[in-house]
Amino acid sequence: MKLKPDFDLRDICGRKVLVPEGLSNIDYSSIIHLNETAAYLWEQLKIKENFELDDMVALLMQEYNVSAEVAKTDCSELLSQWHQAHLLNE
Repeated sequence: MKLKPDFDLRDICGRKVLVPEGLSNIDYSSIIHLNETAAYLWEQLKIKENFELDDMVALLMQEYNVSAEVAKTDCSELLSQWHQAHLLNE
């Protein structure tokens, strides 16, 4: 998987928000707010050429000291949300 490059993570009034950029998102009408954890993962994954669920799990375990089971559950849910919001290139 890969994150779509047409979204920029910005801090707006203390909230992490994905802002669509470019002509391909000209009709994009919703703003996507990310919590601290999702924003951390977005920043880390954006610099990767491709990533898998296991990459996300490893990042989460390293940064937040959570179990593999909790990290996998949370990352799976986040991937599902990002997929529904059309934030991924697969």
